[in-house]
Amino acid sequence: QVQVVESGGGLVPPGGSLRLSCTASGNIFINRFMGWFRLAPGKQRELVASMTIGGEITYADNLKGRFTISRDNAKNTAWLQMNSLLPEDTAVYYCNVAGIAGSPMTYSTFDSWGRGTQVTVAS
Repeated sequence: QVQVVESGGGLVPPGGSLRLSCTASGNIFINRFMGWFRLAPGKQRELVASMTIGGEITYADNLKGRFTISRDNAKNTAWLQMNSLLPEDTAVYYCNVAGIAGSPMTYSTFDSWGRGTQVTVAS
């Protein structure tokens, strides 16, 4: 079983910055995908940014230039640097990790989510 834990959320004024962290733990063999999603009140969950083990990065079009995703494959950790935050960035941010876990002869795919971290942008 793979566990995912996010941290780094909080209250920040408009224009401020936050850095979120996501760490996956468990018997991970290959960590193929790490992505950040967010869910704001009254809205659907949306992809913020993602990064594959090979370094392919995807950003939501409206967030390019303000948010930056990075990851350390050896540590199964990803970060989301958020700059120039706006009130509309207020949401719960979730980390999603997918790949292959287990031991030889018992490998299986996994797709795990963290519990989320609240980001609030307000004066």
